[in-house]
Amino acid sequence: MRHGKKFNHLGRTAPHRKAMLSNMACSLIEHKRINTTVAKAKALRVYVEPLLTKAKEDTTHNRRTVFSYLQSKEAITELFRTIAPKIATRDGGYTRIIKTGFRLGDAADMAMIELVDFNELYNPNEEEKKTTRRSRKPSTKKVEAVATLPTKEEVSASEVAEQAPAVEEPKAESNEEKSEN
Repeated sequence: MRHGKKFNHLGRTAPHRKAMLSNMACSLIEHKRINTTVAKAKALRVYVEPLLTKAKEDTTHNRRTVFSYLQSKEAITELFRTIAPKIATRDGGYTRIIKTGFRLGDAADMAMIELVDFNELYNPNEEEKKTTRRSRKPSTKKVEAVATLPTKEEVSASEVAEQAPAVEEPKAESNEEKSEN
């Protein structure tokens, strides 16, 4: 029977489990993805997602609450400065677990856990948005080039002028021949 078994103890005592999950959460926040076993990845997801939700609102109380779980100033800074703005619009599901196979030594089920918004392969749309937002002021060279282009009327007048002398030249020669005769 599994009465009262709400989370995986991972074969560790409570303080060891708490320290391990804290260290894994700090690594996940700093590196955006880590490789571990499937059981640890699932336990880490349950541990870190509420912290990511708290980080969406940057208040002193939330920073202190998250710090009580992580105990790393660098991780807190990274979480509130770079990760929180990216996940601000997401309602949940900040992490993704991808199974990667089995470990060679003991055939343990391995997985990669990553932050969803920081994977460039699955989120190529953000790069496209960045490129479409770029704008440049027109340079003076482009303005001069536009000013020197002939209008449609000028093009049609030049075409007529080019064709007309070609047609008139033989007539002029024929008139000269007549005058000579």
